[in-house]
Amino acid sequence: MKIKSYELFEVPPRWLFLKLETDNGIVGWGEPVLEGRASTVKAAVKELIENYLIGKNPLDIEDHWNVMYRGGFYRGGGIMMSALAGIDQALWDIKGKYLNQPVYELMGGKCRDKMKVYSWIGGDRPNDVAMAAKEKQDQGFQAIKMNATEELQFIDSYEKVDQVLERVDAIRKATGKYFGIAVDFHGRVHKPMAKLLAKKLEPYDLMFIEEPVLCENKESFRDIANSCSIPLATGERLFSRWDFKEILNSGYIDIIQPDLSHAGGITEVKKIAAMAEAYDVALAPHCPLGPIALASCLHVDATSYNAVIQEQSMGIHYNQGKDVLDYLINKEVFEFKEGMVDILTGPGLGVDINEELVRELSKQEHNWKNPIWRHKDGSFAEW
Repeated sequence: MKIKSYELFEVPPRWLFLKLETDNGIVGWGEPVLEGRASTVKAAVKELIENYLIGKNPLDIEDHWNVMYRGGFYRGGGIMMSALAGIDQALWDIKGKYLNQPVYELMGGKCRDKMKVYSWIGGDRPNDVAMAAKEKQDQGFQAIKMNATEELQFIDSYEKVDQVLERVDAIRKATGKYFGIAVDFHGRVHKPMAKLLAKKLEPYDLMFIEEPVLCENKESFRDIANSCSIPLATGERLFSRWDFKEILNSGYIDIIQPDLSHAGGITEVKKIAAMAEAYDVALAPHCPLGPIALASCLHVDATSYNAVIQEQSMGIHYNQGKDVLDYLINKEVFEFKEGMVDILTGPGLGVDINEELVRELSKQEHNWKNPIWRHKDGSFAEW
């Protein structure tokens, strides 16, 4: 069996799908995308497949991963690792279909039957969060995540701090003491305000604080961790086990959040998860993306003892026009019950992609870009 051909489809709201086909007709799907850089990742995927993968046996995933990663003098980074991630997902999909097994069975089998999931509320500039959180709770979710703040200066007003506390307080009152609340600082909070906010959020028993500062300022995790008892999470902007090594060695992060479409795919994130387990650190994969990325996450979750909760993007504010289920024929695989989703059981990734719709919507190639924010003084603000 050989890799015969491939196609790439940019589809709304902001995703890139890869169709990889073998000479005996088996098709694997992947989701190689970096939000806001879909066309750049698309070029990297073409380069990797055309320069190396065409004509190769798709079953040799570990070797292909090593060649595509190590075969270039310059390695890592968001573009290259996202391209590699989507190809890796498609290869696992092919292998599972060829052997008529779910991907997790090929990684040692599952250690859980279902996975806890959370839902996004509030948008980029969070508002009406209490009502939204209660709606999610009424739908059966046990946890939500929201952005903490609008833009923040290095040192900003206590009015903005109070607004964060008021929003979290409203959610806690609406949903009760034990409902899970995760607050995403989104890398838009700098160290001085992050320490302050983390300390003041302690009374609300948060599930975790996400990206308290950008990973490029990872030395600040120590000060934030020492200022509060809330679990700290990060990792969506880390792309390999080598990126995560220093974070894990530091001992200040409690939950890692590698993205299955950014961090080298199933092959790499499974290894990152195992590394984290050795440090007693939990896994909660990042996934504000489409159905192929979510399916890939669930296969890693299924085989990872330290997986605690899974992000999913249904209804997220980015999904304008189309959503996760729209691209699936077997929509039932992502049915949430009591805040949980069953581990997928179909061969390969276990999702049947509606190729006709993918082809139709790819004619409207998206050009999603994250917003550019500025402070009142005109200076750039982290989004």
